Amino acid sequence: MENSLGTGIIIILYMFVLALLGYLGYKRTKNADDYLLGGREINPFIMALSYGATFISASAIVGFGGVAATFGMGIQWLCLLNMLMGVIVAFIFFGRRTRRLGAQYKASTFPQFIGLHYGSRTVQVFIAAVVFVGMPLYTAVVMKGGAVFIEQMFQIDYHVSLLIFTLIVAAYVITGGIKGVLYTDAFQAVIMFLCMLFLLVWFYRVLGMNFTEANQALGDIADRVPERFQAIGHQGWTQMPVTGSPQWFTLITSLILGVGIGCLAQPQLAVRFMMVKSGKQLNRGVLIGCLFITITVGTIYHVGALSNLFFLKTHGVVASEAVKDMDKIIPVFINSAMPEWFGTFFMLCILAASMSTLSALFHTMGSAFGSDIFSQLGRRRDKTSTLSIRIGILISILVSYVICYVLSAGVIARGTALFMGVCAVTFLPAYFCSLYWKRATRQGAIASLWTGLIVSLFAMLFLHKAEAAPTGLCRLLTGRDVLIETYPWASIDPVVFALPLSVLAIVVVSLMTKPQSSHP
Repeated sequence: MENSLGTGIIIILYMFVLALLGYLGYKRTKNADDYLLGGREINPFIMALSYGATFISASAIVGFGGVAATFGMGIQWLCLLNMLMGVIVAFIFFGRRTRRLGAQYKASTFPQFIGLHYGSRTVQVFIAAVVFVGMPLYTAVVMKGGAVFIEQMFQIDYHVSLLIFTLIVAAYVITGGIKGVLYTDAFQAVIMFLCMLFLLVWFYRVLGMNFTEANQALGDIADRVPERFQAIGHQGWTQMPVTGSPQWFTLITSLILGVGIGCLAQPQLAVRFMMVKSGKQLNRGVLIGCLFITITVGTIYHVGALSNLFFLKTHGVVASEAVKDMDKIIPVFINSAMPEWFGTFFMLCILAASMSTLSALFHTMGSAFGSDIFSQLGRRRDKTSTLSIRIGILISILVSYVICYVLSAGVIARGTALFMGVCAVTFLPAYFCSLYWKRATRQGAIASLWTGLIVSLFAMLFLHKAEAAPTGLCRLLTGRDVLIETYPWASIDPVVFALPLSVLAIVVVSLMTKPQSSHP
């Protein structure tokens, strides 16, 4: 009873702080520019924390933590790539120019930035449409991650936890705009950092081993790998999968490359570069971002893999045998291995991870609808209103909520990689060229956008078995799960060939068409 009362008080205090920060964001939002970019005067420390909290969602903690528990520490390469590409390259090589050009174009959203650079409303609306239509899948994955954790930790019905969770996020995103999102993100980032730091320290106490002993013990149980995973290349939790095996292709091409490269072209992340006053302020965020990624992501991947030692000790089997649904391994582990009081704080960590990412995604989808699509209808551009953006947010929330009910088990990590991969092949070439190649033309950008989107969708529906088999369209039309059954084609993620084709399209078409005389 006392524990339930304490948990209730902590959650109420947490919600009160979120409500207060959302209200502050609402009071400081005076116009559409404030609602979209915070007046371009956001403190770099707040921006960096918000960037990190948006980057690291419940899918990273629950979904990818489950992947680490199932397949081992090879996923740590993703942590390294996230830090290298998602923070260092993103802030220094993408962020500074995005901020400068964004201010020059007076762009308020990522689609508007690309559209204004190429002088094309078509480009702006195209990118916004992909965001508004495609992002709900990723959003639903994040929503499921938070709801599943609450369900497992407190034995609350999944539908009830999902509904409450969604309503809370909707409340402060719709009212507070980007300032409300940023303030709550920064608060939630601090919670995530502290929880993960404690988890890393306490975990070794639970195992009764030091770092070296635990990793040695994990390597010694390689013979415990379930046969179904050995068949696809699993060699143990401290080793990479067999080179060229199905699991190797999934790890390297889908999870590491898809997410590691895809993070550079995430609209909800790129737009944050336009919120600070100067490039120097972005430099200050690099250290904060790297430290945040290392502790949060690095910890859960490390603990996830080592959780096999705990399950082996307490259940007599490894994690994937004790908990059949990969997405539930981390929640079950936390509930079983950690102190009772920590379960409450870790739940807040998951809520923080989910809500910070969701708030950014909902805001991005609402902006795409209200600022980039709705305002572009007709012959002349209408002034963006906060009402149209709020309507877009509401629509995106409802669509994402519905998608949550059709997601299958173990989909969290894969859904994240899927969306980020699509963003990489569709947006990245045009985005990169807008920053570094003046010869890129409007026609080249359009060709690249269409090539990336069409090739990636075709590959997912007809070539890559992980998506083609569940959707069933290829089987309906051809009687086979995939068009090319010869190994390894069905295991190679679409990003491997779709991204080069997208790059080729913008280069070739730009060289064949007349350069733009000047940018807006």
